[in-house]
Amino acid sequence: MSRNTRVMDVLSLLVGEHDPVAASICQGCYGRNVEVSGYRIEPGANLSGAVLSGAYLSGAYLSGADLTGAVLSGLNLSGADLTGANLSRANLTDANLTLANLSGANLTLANLAGANLPRANLTGANLTLANLTYAKLGGADLRGANLSGANLSGANLCGATMPDGSIHE
Repeated sequence: MSRNTRVMDVLSLLVGEHDPVAASICQGCYGRNVEVSGYRIEPGANLSGAVLSGAYLSGAYLSGADLTGAVLSGLNLSGADLTGANLSRANLTDANLTLANLSGANLTLANLAGANLPRANLTGANLTLANLTYAKLGGADLRGANLSGANLSGANLCGATMPDGSIHE
């Protein structure tokens, strides 16, 4: 799909909570300031390159979704299920990921500068070369996460469970 795909194309992938979705491809979708909280998207849906800055996806089910290179800056994904999602090279600057489940997610080269991740589940996530400058990770679970080359300058890790299982003070 083109970069100018309209919000309705994104919403065509979404249905009421706990319902299956027939469509699964929305590459390059564009939508700003849409609210789709509590919605579910088909596991493994292709949203690579989607531009959803400022959208409200609190509690959304995006398990296994391909969000490679997606622009998700300022997005509200609090409580969202992103288990095993591919967010490599995604722009998540200033996104709200409070209590989000990102276990096993691929966040290689993702930009999470200023992102809010308190109490997020990042167990087993791949954060290789991710930008986490000034990210708020208080109480986040990073057990088994790969932080190789990640930039944590100015990040708040107070109370976070580190990859080795220790609690950061």
